[in-house]
Amino acid sequence: MPDEAKPAPKGLKTAGVAALVIAAGVVAIGVIDRSHQAAEAQVWSDARAIPVVHLVPVRAGGAADALTLPGTLQAWNAAKLYARVGGYLKAWYKDIGAEVGAGTPLGTVDTPELDQQIVQARADLASARANAGLAKSTAARWNDLLKDDSVSRQDADEKNGEAAVRNAAVQAAEAKLGQLMAMKGFATLRAPFAGVVTTRSADIGDLVGPGSGAQAPIFAIADLHRIRTYVSVPQSYSAAMKPGLGATLSVPAFPGRTFRATVIGASGAVNSQTGAFQVQLAGDNPGGVLKPGGYAQVSFDVPGQAGTVQIPSSALIFRAAGTQVAMVDADRRIVLRKVAIGRDLGQTVEVLSGLSPRDRIVDNPPDSLANGELVRVQAGSRG
Repeated sequence: MPDEAKPAPKGLKTAGVAALVIAAGVVAIGVIDRSHQAAEAQVWSDARAIPVVHLVPVRAGGAADALTLPGTLQAWNAAKLYARVGGYLKAWYKDIGAEVGAGTPLGTVDTPELDQQIVQARADLASARANAGLAKSTAARWNDLLKDDSVSRQDADEKNGEAAVRNAAVQAAEAKLGQLMAMKGFATLRAPFAGVVTTRSADIGDLVGPGSGAQAPIFAIADLHRIRTYVSVPQSYSAAMKPGLGATLSVPAFPGRTFRATVIGASGAVNSQTGAFQVQLAGDNPGGVLKPGGYAQVSFDVPGQAGTVQIPSSALIFRAAGTQVAMVDADRRIVLRKVAIGRDLGQTVEVLSGLSPRDRIVDNPPDSLANGELVRVQAGSRG
């Protein structure tokens, strides 16, 4: 008779049940932990999906605003001196940096060809004068013979006409000689006004003047007792740029030092490509420290407009609906508000309407920012 199956020990069954319970608990704990992590990840992702914005205050417009723009310095008077006659530079007397008075000789051009033309012109003038003298005496004799009818009136008139022609030839020869002598005067280059030599581009023996190829100025002179400054000003400031408007100049060579200048004129026309017009300022140049051709920062004393506010230029949003700024309401949602822009002050702009000094606006708003969008305000935003 086969052996009957023996029942499993009671302790083994208990261990198996305990193992199953433990395994089920581990699985449940893992599922719960994973669900919790997924929920946290979703919350973190949702939080990061909300854009963070930085708020800046709206500043009330002042009675006067400083408009700072780059400018170019120019001498009060400046001249580039070219050789008017062709030849070789014989000598130069003043070099760069030399202070010269009006009419001071700067250099001399050797003009052998012109000298020969002058000799020829003097000979032609002597010949013309001799011929004129002979024609004059001949006409006088024929006029005497005409008194007793020894010659005809026609012959006497011909002699008188020939004398007039010879006199005209003398005048032409004198004019030719005068022209050549005037050209000879250009052989010496002179300073047209008192100033400083800023350029000397030729040396002794160089071919200069007409016939030397591409001509370059031999000398350049600048009058530095006063300085001119040219600034391209935005069109929105055209009404403020009136003669007498003050400005302050600063240059990199003298940090911390300023120079006063005054608007003396404007171009009167706006450049269609840049949207700006040119303004000219004038000011004293003590010690000649301001150098022509240099760069300067020009700060205009521009009068402000009452009832306006100023905001950073980076806060503006340019869309089809017009120029807008973004604000945040009590529910942390975006409100887009249309504004009217006045003057461009560089880093800031003047707002004529749409904002008050109590408002706060979003600085550097994202291009995708939409009206009613939920946002988070960055901690530390200025109030």
